[in-house]
Amino acid sequence: MRSALKWAGGKKKVVNEIASLLPKQGKKRLVEPFVGGGSVFLNLDFDEYLLVDMNDDLINLFNIIKNQPLSFIGDAEKLFNSKTNQADRYYQLRDQFNQSSDPYERSLLFLYLNRHGYNGLCRYNKSGGYNVPFGRYKHPYFPSEELHYFSQRAQKATFIQGDFETAFSQLKSNDVVYCDPPYSPINPTSNFTAYAGNSFSDEDQQRLVNCAQKAKHDGVPTLISNHYVDFTKELYKDASKKKLFQVQRTISPKGKSRIKVKEVLALYK
Repeated sequence: MRSALKWAGGKKKVVNEIASLLPKQGKKRLVEPFVGGGSVFLNLDFDEYLLVDMNDDLINLFNIIKNQPLSFIGDAEKLFNSKTNQADRYYQLRDQFNQSSDPYERSLLFLYLNRHGYNGLCRYNKSGGYNVPFGRYKHPYFPSEELHYFSQRAQKATFIQGDFETAFSQLKSNDVVYCDPPYSPINPTSNFTAYAGNSFSDEDQQRLVNCAQKAKHDGVPTLISNHYVDFTKELYKDASKKKLFQVQRTISPKGKSRIKVKEVLALYK
């Protein structure tokens, strides 16, 4: 099942790769410190889910879909029509989102902006303002089926806003952890880690590995995704197991830049 959100770096196409390396025997709860669009939790069966992300708008949206699915879906669909699929109206609604402090209104507009904005980006400026430009799609898709499915799956999930250490601080012995952090850049000009208004540095990448190693010591396996570059080769040198594969990158507006890149799954078990 697809996520209701368009999400740069979403994992729907590589869920099978993740599932092949993620330990499940004796594990009842999946913990995701970077839930993102939610494709992994939507497609892997566990008794429970603990899903964390730094993006407050994302977690707020997920909790509202979980708790108020029918009213939310009905209200959200009203924002998907020919009048709202115009650049001027998009920027008006983007301004409305940035000025709003109402959680329900922000959630409706967050879904609208996600589906009408450029290429599935979720980006904020340094002041916390959502600044993704208009996407110019002919007929933005309203994900009714995906929202209904998400609300059903979410009944077994707990969504929390916070740093990834928030998730690791709540681990139990029957947990398994999957981490999809903002990726290390392929090169300095391709760095895009500020999806939640905060950068994710090399030091943060190391801090994540430190959490994975501690969890391993406590008997909780952790699987981490990332680009396979010189930095991550060294970063994951002590992983119990690694798996390499190639994926298609489509975030670039230039077709010739949409090339396959190598990714790594690093398991600490």
